[in-house]
Amino acid sequence: MKFLGSLFLGLIFISNQSHSQVINLEGEWKFHVDDKSFWSVADFDDSKWGTIHVPSPWEEEGFNGYDGFAWYRKKFDGRKLDKADNYYLGLGFIDDCDEVYLNGKLVGFSGSMPPKFKTAYNTERKYVLPSDAINFNGENVIAIRIFDVVHGGGIIEGDIGIFRGESTKSLLVDLQGIWSFATSPSGEPIKKDATWDKLMVPQEWDQQGYARYDGFAWYKKTFTLPAVLPDEPLVLILGKIDDFDKTYFNGVFIGTTNDHRPYGESGSFDKRRVYLIPPDLLKKGGVNTIEVLVEDMGNIGGIHDGPVGITTRSKYNRYFEW
Repeated sequence: MKFLGSLFLGLIFISNQSHSQVINLEGEWKFHVDDKSFWSVADFDDSKWGTIHVPSPWEEEGFNGYDGFAWYRKKFDGRKLDKADNYYLGLGFIDDCDEVYLNGKLVGFSGSMPPKFKTAYNTERKYVLPSDAINFNGENVIAIRIFDVVHGGGIIEGDIGIFRGESTKSLLVDLQGIWSFATSPSGEPIKKDATWDKLMVPQEWDQQGYARYDGFAWYKKTFTLPAVLPDEPLVLILGKIDDFDKTYFNGVFIGTTNDHRPYGESGSFDKRRVYLIPPDLLKKGGVNTIEVLVEDMGNIGGIHDGPVGITTRSKYNRYFEW
């Protein structure tokens, strides 16, 4: 319902992040034009690729006039990172759209690739790096697939590196990033054999291939909880959702936000979702699932603003003042 504007295309909300760079990734990256899916894997041999300076438009780095697909690759040492901290990858501004892989795992994207192309050139990229995707004992490989439709092209400007986020202090589990997504005409559960799409959270679904879609849709996220949890209540934070939601944790309903007001009068889209998680639902050290049924009445829709994650009630009271 609330219009956020194109500035936020593809943006991952990093809650109260400080600008604490741990690894500087500016400089020479491996680079190759064309498009092959296996270029995302960590052990791909890119020794015959050329190099390109990052950040800089590729049209200023010897590829003047080139529009289309290209890949970037860069290695970093995971021993410089602390397992106890949360990190995000800062890639500045990319022209036009991108998919980002860490050790072969898709960790984020902005804009939409052809055939449903949508640019995100004016969006600063900040992607949460899941701890289970990081090799803390040695070499890691970042691979970035980029499509450019006209002018510039590539990682054009900004701060490029790996940064420590303030969510290290405030969130026990950071759930920002890629979620499964499926529309549901009447809000009914999604069949087990149905095909789920991937969407970035938080970000309105209208900017991710579902422009002008109004109605019901499901979000789903599976994750592993630590084996040892704090001895106090945990809360699920889902940021802001446009418009209404019903939220389930491991198949059990835990909360809803719906002021039952019509389009144009409802204020639910601007309410932060914070739901207490019953302790008996938590699978310590195991796989847990969150499902959120969203109903959108008009304009933008979905989980559109963060933070999104799990924290303790005391940390919620300390770090989140809404």
